[in-house]
Amino acid sequence: MQIDRFVPEDVDLTTLLDELRKLSWAAADILMAYARGQEPPFGFPKSLDVEEGGDGPVSAADMAVNELLISGLKNNLGYEGWDILSEETSKEKTFQGSHYKNDWCWILDPLDGTKDFLQGSENYAVHIALLFKKKPKIGIVLIPEKNELWFGIIGSGAWCENRDGSKKNISISERLDISELVLVSSKNHQQSTLQNLLSTLCFAETKKIGSVGCKVASILRGEADVYISLSGKTSPKDWDMAAPHALIEAAGGIFTHADGTNLIYQTPNFSQSGCLIASHGKSHEKICQKAMAFFSLKEPKYIL
Repeated sequence: MQIDRFVPEDVDLTTLLDELRKLSWAAADILMAYARGQEPPFGFPKSLDVEEGGDGPVSAADMAVNELLISGLKNNLGYEGWDILSEETSKEKTFQGSHYKNDWCWILDPLDGTKDFLQGSENYAVHIALLFKKKPKIGIVLIPEKNELWFGIIGSGAWCENRDGSKKNISISERLDISELVLVSSKNHQQSTLQNLLSTLCFAETKKIGSVGCKVASILRGEADVYISLSGKTSPKDWDMAAPHALIEAAGGIFTHADGTNLIYQTPNFSQSGCLIASHGKSHEKICQKAMAFFSLKEPKYIL
């Protein structure tokens, strides 16, 4: 295996994965402490006030994991030749001004599924993705409450680990016909155009889960088969999609726009707008064709 396909030449893949394991489980400890109202580990505060850029324990959890991940990636690997983008760094004027200096870029979401986190649901996650020349190479999705750490390396494979290192392989379903497929959909982001599209597609069942990473993990467990994102007044961002994208493609699935075009990362506004479809891959082309037929007839002005 040519390691430099997945990581920079000066970085050892095994060492990198070990560090990512440590960072991920430390992030799990942080988030679960905040979720339970306990004292956060590593000296992080229980909450942030407005002056500190926060509005309580959720923003404190987000900032704590963000700091943990960025510090670990910058300081623990002896390599500085990559950019790091997260929701927090995207707000920095220096980052906006310089854009991207390097071919390699980490894209992080310290807490995906904020509403699930607030509601006490287990369906929140941490996303970690490594991109090379704006294309995902490695995707990691941590689901703390399920004790699951999902790894995907495009061109190499995908798997899931628990905290003690035990591994399990993916288990994608054998469902093929669209009428048999199980959709995994957002709990908190629904709109009429999406509902009309889903009615046209006529999936067998819909399961509602918050985090995109948790949705993709449900496909890799075989519990669901397809996820569809449709922009409304707002669009998902790079940090919502990059890690789940890399993970499902590493597992043999597909993640594209409805017209079959690839997702484009690291644009100036970091948006992933339009109709995005992730699936186990076996019926992806048929789903896209039906979606495109819907838009051409019912929503011809919709930007894909």
